[in-house]
Amino acid sequence: MTPVPLEDVFLAAAALFVVLAIVLFYRAIVGPTTQDRLLAVNVIGTNTVVILALLAAGLDQSWFLDVALIYALLNFLMSIAISKFTVDRGGVL
Repeated sequence: MTPVPLEDVFLAAAALFVVLAIVLFYRAIVGPTTQDRLLAVNVIGTNTVVILALLAAGLDQSWFLDVALIYALLNFLMSIAISKFTVDRGGVL
């Protein structure tokens, strides 16, 4: 039995995270409360960062890591902005 190349494992893991993000997208749309939606969008953003990191390792393209870092920073700022907007509106996270 021949070993599976490590690049294929990274790409398969990235595909699995894409499927997870699609499932979370349903929760972001349907979620019964604002907190559910916020958490789902935040997890989708985190999944995107992980997918980009796995693609960087699987495809041997280091620029994916730069994009992942920028996306992680934007995801963090988006979480802070939505939280502030929700609290200012009278809701409590």
